[in-house]
Amino acid sequence: MRYLKKTSQASRAPWIAILALFGIGLASQPAQAQMSIKLATLVPKDSAWHRILLECADQWNKLSGGKVRVIIYPGGTQGDDPDIVRKMNLKIIDAALLTSVGLSEIDKSVYALSVPMMYEDYDEVYSVLEKMRPHLEALMEAKGFVVLNWADAGWVHFFTKKPVASPDDLKKLALFQWADEPRSLEIWKTAGFNPRPGSSTELATGLQTGLYEAVTISPQVAVITGYFANAKYMTDLDWALLLGATVIRKDVWDRIPADLKPALMQAQQQAAQKLQADIRQSTARDIANMKARGLTVVPVDAKVKEQWRAAVDKAKPKIRGDFAPADAYDEALKYRDEYRQQKAVKK
Repeated sequence: MRYLKKTSQASRAPWIAILALFGIGLASQPAQAQMSIKLATLVPKDSAWHRILLECADQWNKLSGGKVRVIIYPGGTQGDDPDIVRKMNLKIIDAALLTSVGLSEIDKSVYALSVPMMYEDYDEVYSVLEKMRPHLEALMEAKGFVVLNWADAGWVHFFTKKPVASPDDLKKLALFQWADEPRSLEIWKTAGFNPRPGSSTELATGLQTGLYEAVTISPQVAVITGYFANAKYMTDLDWALLLGATVIRKDVWDRIPADLKPALMQAQQQAAQKLQADIRQSTARDIANMKARGLTVVPVDAKVKEQWRAAVDKAKPKIRGDFAPADAYDEALKYRDEYRQQKAVKK
């Protein structure tokens, strides 16, 4: 024991130096994750979307040889989208899969792709997004965020506690709206509706108690979250596409080795494609599933649909500027019209 005590740090130092020289010692231990990236999202735990995120996280781990490990916080455990963005700015959270509500906390230009009844189908939205994407991503990066992929959660509809076919029907109900969107609240109020601010984390309880009587969500979200159990009417009207994106703080992305980034970015693109495919395939199935469990789909004929368009048109002076920045709104409208013209020529 005396001998062991004498072989102190001083006597062991040369051996440590020699071992280090030949790459032995600490370097010979099993490789540990050099980076842990905390990703937050409202996507419910154990949902198909959550599984896609987990698959992508596993891909990042494998592609990086264990150098980059992604830890996912699903189901709003880190708060709703605005909360998550605030935590990213405080460097508590590193990355997030956000809806347009969260993305608008970074830059509101993204709302130009979520204007109610401005787009007819997926192709229109994504044709506009493809042209606006470089500028949108540059705006995000200038504010400290890198976009890893774009995705969506399907077309939002009104899910309500009472049947809603027309705008007048909806005006009678307390409509859930994000508390962090005062301008959107004001637009709804100006148009004669009854928006009630709140957090997505209290939506389930609010629908159950009657605090909220209506909410705009996609059929997929309604199924995954179970919101439809307390809002058993769905208006058959594609109101707007619930666009989203996965973003990572630029300072975190910059710490990832440059040679790994292309493969990690590709994995993110593949995850987005899987998510979109799942949504496209599941819409009809999800609605049928909810109908079997008590959901009533309220039809909207062409005449009533024009009433909804008129309501949106009436609010356009505020939508253009207060909701979506005027320049982004005009750019999106220009690209949408170009797409429609090209489509008409092909026919």
